[in-house]
Amino acid sequence: MVDTPKLDPSVEAALRPLHDIVAPAPVSWLPQTWGWAALAIVFGLVLLIWLIRALRRYRRNAYRREALRLLDVAAEDIRNSPISEAGLQEVAELLKRTALAAWPREKVASLSGPDFARFLTQSAPNMDEQALAALLDDLEYRASDPVTPRADDRHIIETARDWIENHHVRA
Repeated sequence: MVDTPKLDPSVEAALRPLHDIVAPAPVSWLPQTWGWAALAIVFGLVLLIWLIRALRRYRRNAYRREALRLLDVAAEDIRNSPISEAGLQEVAELLKRTALAAWPREKVASLSGPDFARFLTQSAPNMDEQALAALLDDLEYRASDPVTPRADDRHIIETARDWIENHHVRA
């Protein structure tokens, strides 16, 4: 055992009335006033409303995600085939199907060619109507008639992608 040195009796007498240090109780995380609780409830409600709206927007745009997936498939077909008309027909059909998913059938089903291209450019900002008109000039009804040169294929695909991503459906 280790011997502890003996303290002077006067020092011992001075230390005897002292007590150990008492740490304060930890601070509570619960709010002390009703204002903080009300703020937490309001924040929770705002977060819940935002989540509900985000979920609705996600579900409402499911047709866009599906159209973009099908556009990627059509673009791959256009890149891999020596004749791009079949893939371009798929793109024209995809634009029509996407428009039918977003607008009432009575408004979209009867449109074709330049009228449909005009409709597409009016429903999305900064659309290239000439590229859409070249694509939609009765292309959905042609079998194997060459329509556009291969250099324009990429521009047509990008214009279609831009329309699918950015068109606005007015309520």
